[in-house]
Amino acid sequence: MSKNSHLGHQAKKRFGQNFLHNEAVISQIVDAINPEPNENLIEIGPGLGALTEPVIERAGDISVVELDRDLAHRLRHHPFLAKHLTIYEQDALKFDFGSLASPDKPLRIFGNLPYNISTPLIFHLLSFKDKVKDMHFMLQKEVVERMAAGHNCKAFGRLSIMTQYQCQVMPVMEIGPEAFQPPPKVDSAIVRLIPHKSIKNPVNNLKTLNQVCLTAFNQRRKTIRNSFKKLISAEQLSSLGLDPSLRPENLSLDDYIALANFVDEHPVNKET
Repeated sequence: MSKNSHLGHQAKKRFGQNFLHNEAVISQIVDAINPEPNENLIEIGPGLGALTEPVIERAGDISVVELDRDLAHRLRHHPFLAKHLTIYEQDALKFDFGSLASPDKPLRIFGNLPYNISTPLIFHLLSFKDKVKDMHFMLQKEVVERMAAGHNCKAFGRLSIMTQYQCQVMPVMEIGPEAFQPPPKVDSAIVRLIPHKSIKNPVNNLKTLNQVCLTAFNQRRKTIRNSFKKLISAEQLSSLGLDPSLRPENLSLDDYIALANFVDEHPVNKET
């Protein structure tokens, strides 16, 4: 049992709180993050400090973003942690992570993310990728599987494409519910995201790629002939070397990049 588990704090359902309390698991996660002194470390949702404390022991001062006022207050008055923390009592979904970066100190972001906001939060964090060295997150195992999935697989979708386009996605370890208090109803996993320094096959416009993915996976059982008919004709799909009878999950990341660039260069298709 961690020395700082519970401490009388009731996990709040509306914040999706589940607190880590298994020392062996905590130690493995911190090893995966591998924090070093003088790095620009930022923790999202430090909670009761299960990861915060061992990270500070290795790295010294860190920044934390915590929405829960009670937990932020507790951290400000913590006998050991307080002097090592810069606390931002804000919603991570709206927080400007770029403001904490500097050219010589890229961000290393980590956290046990609330599962109810994990996907929008990942998308928000990816918007700062040029200032990020790496990210380590505890997520629902299913979300990590979706991030890492290749095409021709049920888990493959918008999250897979948008994450893999911008980052190297590396599942690190799986964690059962018993490592948390209260135990969640799902398995969890740690993922490491390393933003690509350069993109070999770039899209003209990231928003168009996102829009193409939304269109495709909104009705993933449809063929691409049907799901894309407002953006691109069956003939145009064929001209890109794509079989109109395929389903969205059958197309590769490069196929989606080609589609996004085609749609971007032929805006007339957007209005038909």
